[in-house]
Amino acid sequence: MIDSYDFGKIVIDGKEYTEDVIIVEGKVYPNWRRKQSHFLLKTELGPILKAKIHTLIIGIGHNGVLRVGGDVKEYCRMNEINLIELRSMDAVDKYNEIAGEGVALAIHLTC
Repeated sequence: MIDSYDFGKIVIDGKEYTEDVIIVEGKVYPNWRRKQSHFLLKTELGPILKAKIHTLIIGIGHNGVLRVGGDVKEYCRMNEINLIELRSMDAVDKYNEIAGEGVALAIHLTC
């Protein structure tokens, strides 16, 4: 469960993170990085690619700056994964609403 989100900071189960994170079925993978900080490629989904998920929520930043690459969208389509792209605050709300087995979140905390 995500306790709170604010620009540049997220609190998950009482622990504060100040770098982008991935959550896969409740497990937190901190310090998520991309080659281009505001563009997401499929290869940068890390542990999400190994998981059996049905929903991927991507928090595209406080102001919606992160762009999701076509290869991510194609991967989700080919694997029947519901891809949800939302500004990070809305992504947190959506994640908290549907979190559980088969749900992953990749969230950009700034911009």
